[in-house]
Amino acid sequence: MYRQLLLLPILALALLLLPSPDAQAATNEELVQKAKEYEGVRYSFGGNSPTSGFDCSGYLVYVMNQLGMTLPRTSADQYQLGTAVDKSNLQPGDFVFFKNTYKAGISHSGIYVGDNKFISATSSSGVAIVSLSNSYWSKHYAGAKRLSGITYDGFTDLSKEHKAYTAIMALHEDNIISGYNDNSFKPETPITRGQAAAILNRVLGLKATDLNPFTDVNPNTTFAHDIAAIKSLGIINGFPDGTFRPNEYLTRAQMAYIVDHAFIQDSNAASSAAIVYKDVGSEYWAYSSIVNLHGTDKISFFNGPNFRATDRASRADFSVAIYSSNY
Repeated sequence: MYRQLLLLPILALALLLLPSPDAQAATNEELVQKAKEYEGVRYSFGGNSPTSGFDCSGYLVYVMNQLGMTLPRTSADQYQLGTAVDKSNLQPGDFVFFKNTYKAGISHSGIYVGDNKFISATSSSGVAIVSLSNSYWSKHYAGAKRLSGITYDGFTDLSKEHKAYTAIMALHEDNIISGYNDNSFKPETPITRGQAAAILNRVLGLKATDLNPFTDVNPNTTFAHDIAAIKSLGIINGFPDGTFRPNEYLTRAQMAYIVDHAFIQDSNAASSAAIVYKDVGSEYWAYSSIVNLHGTDKISFFNGPNFRATDRASRADFSVAIYSSNY
């Protein structure tokens, strides 16, 4: 595995019906029993292990993983699964969802344990069992879903023949990078500066000290905590006007630079090669980082005569860069 791992992500699923009602009931009983094992574990935003703490969706991901099953990383994505269940027909093991808690929309998830109670990771009490009639949770209740068994079945647009398959799947399995609601990964989609900061911080696990480091990133901005945390290392800097521009795309040269400075420079994996690409000379501003990235490339993804430094970095590119420098 890689160093400084903080598990944090995951999307692409397929639902499989179990062979009989008895099998399903046994699974739900086991799910509730497993969920209760972590009662009292502290809350941690972005956490999904007993050692790092849990947030609500990370707690469900971890519990299901212990049973050999996979869930999406966010409550909103988890809500897309299963069959809707009326509140009056809840059974132990059903997933319950809440909306408009710390943000708009589906924002909290838990597991129904029976007797009008559910267990979830709460910011106030950690993993705890609470009544659905609780004055807070009752007004935020959004609905419930029944899952008859879940298994991971890959991304719909990522074949095993894709050059980045090994890297993407390794990061996916470790909750570093996820897919989309339609079970796709979109490997050729460009990656933004905000997304890059979030992925980096899922590996580094840094805590933000100043949540307002940039004029265009307030604490409610997507990936704000990750951007602020990464800023403290100087890995992805802002612009002279004080902005970060989280929605702008990274170039492949910028990708090489930030991955190099985050992971490679203090390792023994840096390449000592001279010119490795025809289109990148030794005078180029990111030359040494590009060479280092080439030197760590475990799956020969960045092989070829040209690096294409000014092209946009894709999700596949960034996945391989992270994978190669950490695994």
